[in-house]
Amino acid sequence: MLRSYSREADHIVPADLATADQQTLVWFDLVNPTPQEDREVGARLGLDIPTRDEMEEIELSARLYQEDGAEFMTVTALTGLDTDDPQKTPVTFILKDQVLVTVRYAEPKPFAAFIARARKANGLHCTSGETVMVGILESIIDRMADVLERLGNEIDAVSREVFRSKVSNVTKKTRDLQSLIEQIGRKGDFLTATRESLVTISRLVAYHAALETPGRKPPKETRQRIKLLQRDAVFLSDHAQFLSGKINFLLDATLGLINLEQNQIIKIFSVAAVVFLPPTLVASIYGMNFDVMPELKWQIGYPLALGLMILSAIMPYLYFKRRGWL
Repeated sequence: MLRSYSREADHIVPADLATADQQTLVWFDLVNPTPQEDREVGARLGLDIPTRDEMEEIELSARLYQEDGAEFMTVTALTGLDTDDPQKTPVTFILKDQVLVTVRYAEPKPFAAFIARARKANGLHCTSGETVMVGILESIIDRMADVLERLGNEIDAVSREVFRSKVSNVTKKTRDLQSLIEQIGRKGDFLTATRESLVTISRLVAYHAALETPGRKPPKETRQRIKLLQRDAVFLSDHAQFLSGKINFLLDATLGLINLEQNQIIKIFSVAAVVFLPPTLVASIYGMNFDVMPELKWQIGYPLALGLMILSAIMPYLYFKRRGWL
């Protein structure tokens, strides 16, 4: 799908390629483009639109480069941020002169949010392709900030579940901890994807700000917005790293609690074995088939043996209790 937008009173409006003034076109948005649409936009601007396979390459030289007088910059965006399973998708920004081309194969919400803001009368000013790109990146950063805030609150909730659980049943508590490990794993994967996206955005902004293109001198306001974008991306990346550290701590703590629960069960079995070992010894002695065993003929032999077994079981129990092992 090919969507085009032109500039009208410093705002963007949808444009029809057949009738629009070519001088006012500032943005071509290629969404799941067909080869014909790629060729059409490429022919208008004199450049080659990268394929999806080329966009997914991870080498820095394949994501940030100049060609045919245009800047090609690819970031990793995220879709499905309202779920626990976000999907990564490449988005390429191509800047040539005053025109922006975006190539994407998904519908991240920041694009729709940016378009809604830019079309308002008192919304964002979009006088060129560069300002459109900056506005889109700002929307992506805002979305990332909201997601990290939500993830931080969810991680705090998991932390309370780990350290303030009031479940007394060992089996249920272990089952709850295993469920928490799954939640922690999902949060960790989410943060990894978020950090990867933020790193690519930070690199794009740094590359664009450092690039010297003849005849390009963005306004002071745009330069300030680019600097703010770079700072925000670095700050959010650091915050995501902090949350990742907290996730790792919670994972270690949860595994430690599970080990403690398992050790407690093993300790109970060990103490039970030690407690019943002396009675077993007494019973084994009087279960021998020897002819000469004087105790077998005693009137009080049977209750004496039972009492001796009970006493030999109570004494280790009291000893363990006094030592605090139970």
